[in-house]
Amino acid sequence: MEEDEDAMMEQTRKLPTMPSHASLTQPPPSTHLHNRGDPALAPSFIPPSASKSLSPGSEPFPSHHLTGHMSDAYPEGQPKPSDSESNSASQLAKRDSLVEPNSDWSDEEVLPRSGLPVGSLATGLCYDERMRFHCEVRPTSDVHPEDPRRIWYIYKELCRAGLVDDPMSTRPLAPQTLQRIDVRKATEEQITMIHSDAHYAFVKSTADMSDNDLVLLEHQKDSIYFNDLTFASSILSAGGAIETCLAVAQRKVKNAIAVIRPPGHHAEHDEAMGFCLFNNVSVAARVCQKELGEKCRKIMILDWDVHHGNGIQQAFYEDPNVLYVSLHVYQNGRFYPGGPAGDWDHCGEGPGLGRNVNIPWPDQGMGDGDYMWAFQKVVMPIATEFNPDLVIISAGFDAAAGDVLGGCFVSPPCYAQMTHMLMTLADGKIAVCLEGGYNFRSISKSALAVTKTLMGEPPDRLMNTLPTEAAKATVGRVMNIQAQHWRCMFPKPASHPIWADRLHGMLAAPSAHGQSLTATSDILRDYQSKQLYEEFKLTPLWIYRTAISKSFKNQVLASPNCDKAVPLIVIFHDPPELMGHPDPVTNRMDAHNTWVADAEKDYIAWVAKQGYAVIDVNIPKHITREPATGRYEDEDANRPTATEELASYLWDNYIETGNFTEIFFMGIGNAFYGVANLLINRENLYQRVNGIVSFVAENPIRAIASPTQTWLSKWYRENSLVFVSETHGVWGKPERKPSKRYGTLIKSPESQLSEMLDRHKDEVFKWISERAEEDSEEGEDTDQDAEMKD
Repeated sequence: MEEDEDAMMEQTRKLPTMPSHASLTQPPPSTHLHNRGDPALAPSFIPPSASKSLSPGSEPFPSHHLTGHMSDAYPEGQPKPSDSESNSASQLAKRDSLVEPNSDWSDEEVLPRSGLPVGSLATGLCYDERMRFHCEVRPTSDVHPEDPRRIWYIYKELCRAGLVDDPMSTRPLAPQTLQRIDVRKATEEQITMIHSDAHYAFVKSTADMSDNDLVLLEHQKDSIYFNDLTFASSILSAGGAIETCLAVAQRKVKNAIAVIRPPGHHAEHDEAMGFCLFNNVSVAARVCQKELGEKCRKIMILDWDVHHGNGIQQAFYEDPNVLYVSLHVYQNGRFYPGGPAGDWDHCGEGPGLGRNVNIPWPDQGMGDGDYMWAFQKVVMPIATEFNPDLVIISAGFDAAAGDVLGGCFVSPPCYAQMTHMLMTLADGKIAVCLEGGYNFRSISKSALAVTKTLMGEPPDRLMNTLPTEAAKATVGRVMNIQAQHWRCMFPKPASHPIWADRLHGMLAAPSAHGQSLTATSDILRDYQSKQLYEEFKLTPLWIYRTAISKSFKNQVLASPNCDKAVPLIVIFHDPPELMGHPDPVTNRMDAHNTWVADAEKDYIAWVAKQGYAVIDVNIPKHITREPATGRYEDEDANRPTATEELASYLWDNYIETGNFTEIFFMGIGNAFYGVANLLINRENLYQRVNGIVSFVAENPIRAIASPTQTWLSKWYRENSLVFVSETHGVWGKPERKPSKRYGTLIKSPESQLSEMLDRHKDEVFKWISERAEEDSEEGEDTDQDAEMKD
């Protein structure tokens, strides 16, 4: 043990000692390189004089020690290192390098920059009150939606928050206030990068028009007004957007917000519309690309205005270097600006294919959870893959809660959250340019939340983060469409179109070789028909296809006892539900992972066992229209009307003329709409019907009421069973009872139609059989009374 201790002490005495002149902040030379012992340690390249700490007043070491040849750095008498020793020293100097030995990167590229070179920059603000001079010549109402005070209220809100160094601002001010960006007038050359020469000349000509001509022009144009200062305000608005984007792209400011008007995203190449004259954001993007070249080649424009930015889409529809993403209310093309351009399948053309992403909300009323869902699933993945050099937000705040025109419920924290997510792109180069927004309080609070986020304030928490079913359906469809153009989007569609028979719906589709259109068969219904015939002998009823729709061929099946004096059950139902597990990448549905939920079959089996007659009516979700496409098809909006036509046809030709003792209608899903319309529109038809059963999962509940049939609603309530899923909105307010026109509502603990049908079948069977027996007994009593009188 003593020998070991002596050996250790001896090794310790042999270790090199630290020179007395070494700085305490300089680490001692290591005795190991790459965990291997090295007997010859390289001497320091810095002479002893350079290692001493400089006291105040002392002279620094001579400059030739740093600028001369390395051999000159060694004092006279000190041996110079050999080449091998120099190489060893060089390796020692790079021992702590962040760069791998064979890397193409240099130390300068990977070493962090000291301080906060971007974070210390100010956020920019562009605002000029001269843009308020654009106003109506002769106001037709107290307040026009595009009110000149919109930008004033936003600027005032920023001042009240202490973010602007202005005499009217609340004190104390923020530690670093907004840096003002001077507004200048956009030139004709810049405007005509997007607009035609004729359009520029037209807007310029309004400065010399009389008031009467300006008023007349207002009535001729689409949702826009003019005065003699409209042109001046418009070129200031466009110029403000240009200066804001250039300041951000050139890193004169960290990021910026431009509080400008008139707005611009509706203005097209040669048309002013929707309160917009020049397309501010589009002009600014083109100017940045031209003046900054490769430093600002790829630009992303995110448009969260509640209206589709048709002008921006038109400007860059074939441009591969501009990604345009728009979240807007679409309403199947009925919401302003209208038309199909804002739908999800408009993805760009030519080189710009895939660079246009529309997220069209089906209706108003969308909120925070919906917008955040779209950002998480579509906007940010695509934006990250695109990897822009600059992000411009077309920031209309008319989707904000409180805006009557927009009718949505986006909160200021949600706008802040979306801004925060976009700030992760383009090294934080983000410019926010005002578009729409017509509620003073809403736009002020929303713009303030966005500005504070740009300045570094964390966004407030969201109270509601759950998306609606409509949002999930819309975003899912957009993902499926955009998956053709972006690697980050899933599930992927088929790599090439394969036109085959649809499982359900008589749709005309082109053949695989692009030949003439031919009607495809309804595979699913054909299978059902075969099964129902083999088990219950149901056969198709003759339907004049020319009178109704080709889609109803083989959709109506009847039992062989439909000519007997027995109770009749008429079942109108949606197609069977298909359930399965699609491939998460290809979206392919394999047969072994797919199931058909056909719960109606149990009802038909019970009816047949009871000896009742049954008419089974399957209502396709898409009614035939030729020519048809092989792409995704929504449920047909005309389906209720077509179903009513079929129900009327069956009533007139088969049901009313039959000998049935009792008649019961069953409606499953949206297929019940046609039955409801038949009851409402046919006078006194309800008097022949003994009961109605309906199942509602998520579709709206159909009220039964008629202004000409006084007792219809009362009769419906007394003679109906309406099973409604517990997740349905009708149960949302317990203190408020549903209307009697909805019938006798029963809350179901299930959420899917197939599950509801299975759970409540015994209840339905009992209800129908009791009513059938009761009516049968009443009929027998009536016959006996008639015989006694005779």
